[in-house]
This record gives sequence, structure tokens and C-alpha cells, in this order.
Amino acid sequence: MQLLLGFFLAITIAYLAYRVHSLNKSGAYAAAFTGTIIFGIGGWQWAILLLTFFITSSALSRAFKKRKQGLDEKFSKGSERDAGQVFGNGGVAALFATLHFFFPNETWPWLGFAASLAAVNADTWATELGVLNPNPPRIITNLKKVVEKGTSGGISLIGTLASLAGSALIAFIASLLTDNWSLFLLITFSGLAGSLFDSFIGATVQAMYFCPKDNKETEQHPLHTCGTQTVHIRGWTWLNNDWVNFACSAFGVLTYLLIKGLF
Repeated sequence: MQLLLGFFLAITIAYLAYRVHSLNKSGAYAAAFTGTIIFGIGGWQWAILLLTFFITSSALSRAFKKRKQGLDEKFSKGSERDAGQVFGNGGVAALFATLHFFFPNETWPWLGFAASLAAVNADTWATELGVLNPNPPRIITNLKKVVEKGTSGGISLIGTLASLAGSALIAFIASLLTDNWSLFLLITFSGLAGSLFDSFIGATVQAMYFCPKDNKETEQHPLHTCGTQTVHIRGWTWLNNDWVNFACSAFGVLTYLLIKGLF
């Protein structure tokens, strides 16, 4: 019965998100699939945490859409999330919900789930709110090189603070739902670490391209927004932004496990 209710809840939310253009068609199907797993297996606590990420990230994306219009040439995709983005952000979370099915009496699947969502929420908030920084960002690898806003691997003070806030929100709700406040700092730090790892990958091994017409570096391939074919200039060609988001989520979990194991 819970799985059936989870299916109907996931379908409803995916449809509404599609109608308000937060998801495209493939993204709606993917959201219905992952939502069914998380809502149906995890239950209402897991649903609240996932919806917190989805609602806040979608709201921020819409709220600052105009501020990001000039940066569209940088990003590989628009504000309507597709299946790749849904699985990139929610794939690890869905995995831990599945593990909860096999280990229903253990707490670690829930904690892994929370850490993964803290990481992707931190990364999303940093991306959406980082555009408000008055000064251009600096590349994370040395913090000296100034880069254009929207450049993969660029970080700023406002973006980092937004990342911390996004992670802390998930950690707060996870702690509130379980009445275990010892989790707050641990999940918050894990989420922030995942977001910073996302930036590090973006600055080093993520696939990046160049538009010869606009003389711009971009994630877009094979065509830039101007219609010109882009040229690969660095990074692993298979490592697009969706895989980077997946790595961000996984690194948040890994950070949680390492800290938990040490202390």
C-alpha cells in the first residue's frame, strides 16, 4: 500500500512540476520513477526531505532566472530539468532508499540518503545564488584566477555561503524528523564537502568545450546557443554535468562515512 501511495504521490508531483516547467517530459518520467522508490519505500520522512530539495531548488531557479539569462551559454542545459539531471541529483538518494528496503531496521540508509541530498541541495543553492555575488568568482583549484560567472569550478563568497545554507537546511530537517541533533553538523559539513568537490571536478576533469564564434568556454555540446559547433578543449568527454552532480551526491555520502568512521 505504501508503494502504491508513493507511486501516486510521485506521479502527481512530477506532473505538477512538468506543468510549471520545472521538468521537461523526460525529467517528469525520471522524477516519477525515483519518487516512487523514495516515497514508496522510505515513507513520509524520506518524502519530506526529497521535496525540500526539489521545491527549494526549483523555486530558486525560477526566482533568479532573469539573473542567469546571460549565463545560459555556459550551462549545458536550461532550467527545465531532464532525466539526466534528475538521476544525477537523485540517483544516489534513490539507491539508499532501495537499501532501506533490504535493511529496514538500520539507520545508515537514512543517513546516506540525507547526506546525498544535502550535497546536491548545497550545490544547487550555490549555483542559483552565486550569481548574486557582486564580484566574479575565482577558480577553486588556486583561488587566484578570476573567471566569468557560471564557469565550472568557479566559487565565490556568496555562492559558498549559499552552499552552506542549502546543506544546513537538509541537515536541520533530517535532524528534526529523527529528533537526533547530533546529525546536524555532520550532515551539513558532508553536504558542503560534496558541493566543493563538485566545483573541483568542474575545474579539473569535467568535459569543457569552446565556441569559436563567441570565443566562449561552455559545457554545451555539440552546439552552442548561437548554433556553432563547439570544440572539446579539456576534461573527460563522458564526464558531463549530470555525472558531476552524481559525484557530488556520492562524495557527500563518502564524507559522512569517513567522518563517522573516524569519530
